[in-house]
Amino acid sequence: SGFEESPRLSQFHRDGFLVLEHFFTAEECDSMRSQIQRIIAEMEVPPHCRTEFSTKEEEQLQAQGSSDYFLTSGDKIRFFFEKGVLDERGNFLIAKEKSLSKIGHALHAHDPVFKQITHSAKVQELGRKLGLERPVVVQSMYIFKQPGIGGEVTPHQDATFLHTEPLGRVLGFWIALEDATQENGCLWFIPGSHTGGITRRMVRAAAGASTCVEFVGSEPAYEDSRFLPVPIRKGGLVLIHGEVVHKSERNSSGSSRHAFTFHVMEAKNTSWSKENWLQPTPELPFPSLYT
Repeated sequence: SGFEESPRLSQFHRDGFLVLEHFFTAEECDSMRSQIQRIIAEMEVPPHCRTEFSTKEEEQLQAQGSSDYFLTSGDKIRFFFEKGVLDERGNFLIAKEKSLSKIGHALHAHDPVFKQITHSAKVQELGRKLGLERPVVVQSMYIFKQPGIGGEVTPHQDATFLHTEPLGRVLGFWIALEDATQENGCLWFIPGSHTGGITRRMVRAAAGASTCVEFVGSEPAYEDSRFLPVPIRKGGLVLIHGEVVHKSERNSSGSSRHAFTFHVMEAKNTSWSKENWLQPTPELPFPSLYT
């Protein structure tokens, strides 16, 4: 009866990721792209991006400002920039829509277009085929991967940042809003790397620490030869197991690689780590995927 016994599901369990081409229509992709343009048009640059560096102390305050901005972004729509796109006064050196790295982390809760996509019938149906009983949405992000400056994302496991007890309860949905190619920074995976647990965790630092988060453990050196490129066309969906090792290279091409991604947790018999940077809030408890 469909997906449960399907070769695709066993492929997902074997590899730790699964490519579903043409999951969303071109129209759905374009509606997300035009919605993000509207959001950018109304964007205010956060004050911590605008302060001029002068003293060491101010630099620390700036870092603290940007860390608070990040740490409290779980239930809001906030803006994160590529390096080198703002001068020391916080003025844009390039067009503002080309300066963004990502927007997160609650588009799925606060924006009608992204909410509709996240909870769309086909996503809910896929959740059911995957056997998810009480899936909740923990975060979402719009990723730009700008031409020429879209930075690399080093090899990592999502569970490093989104830790659960037990592991294996977090799943990423990664939607290509434009063709993702080897030239413009598609995802790369180490197939089967999702079965060995995690080696590193990002945790909230103790109050009063100089940084807001710290890493416990370390990321091993992965051999380049183990990574497989996963190009995908506009509208395609990549399912990403929380522990599979993946990365993306810098975008050195002339075309962007926009993506919308959200993470789901199976909440049944699962606890969300109190040490995760991202925490549900009274204003935004993690919403159910199923409506």
